[in-house]
Amino acid sequence: MSDAAMDLSGDGGVLKTIIRRAKPDAVVPSESLPLLDVHYEGILAETGEVFDTTHEDNTIFTFELGTGSVIKAWDIALKTMKVGEVAKITCTPDYGYGSAGSPPDIPPNSTLIFEVELVDCRPQRGSSLSSASDERARLDELKKQREAASAVKEGEKKKREEAKAAAAARIQAKLEAKKGQGKGKGKSK
Repeated sequence: MSDAAMDLSGDGGVLKTIIRRAKPDAVVPSESLPLLDVHYEGILAETGEVFDTTHEDNTIFTFELGTGSVIKAWDIALKTMKVGEVAKITCTPDYGYGSAGSPPDIPPNSTLIFEVELVDCRPQRGSSLSSASDERARLDELKKQREAASAVKEGEKKKREEAKAAAAARIQAKLEAKKGQGKGKGKSK
């Protein structure tokens, strides 16, 4: 399923076409989740030649969004994606490698096409990582509390069942005793 191209830069310099949509509740890049893991394939628009890919060796490329560590087109386009989404990103030289290119693979003034899959978004190294581990610890504590509450309820249920069984056994014993008394009286006559 392919959608119409969206002009993300407003000047036609970065176009994004969704190839595969993510689930509606998928994670999106944010200030607290700026480390992005992607699979991609880069193609020269002019020749159709693949100049770079993570697919051949099944590697993941990781970068921090918004820090200028990748071409402008990626900073613009990836922040609009969700984990699991696959998109075709077409960028003009102004949003790619410009008039210098990136020799020897990318000639000067090249329009580039990337097929990118956003694999994951993660917290930034350092301070955000502690907040992520704090959140994990909080969730673990909630899980323990739910398990403890469940164990208490299970224990109460077991006590009720044991009390019912004991009461039923007493009633059964009384009934048996009455039956025994009745038979005994009948035999003595």
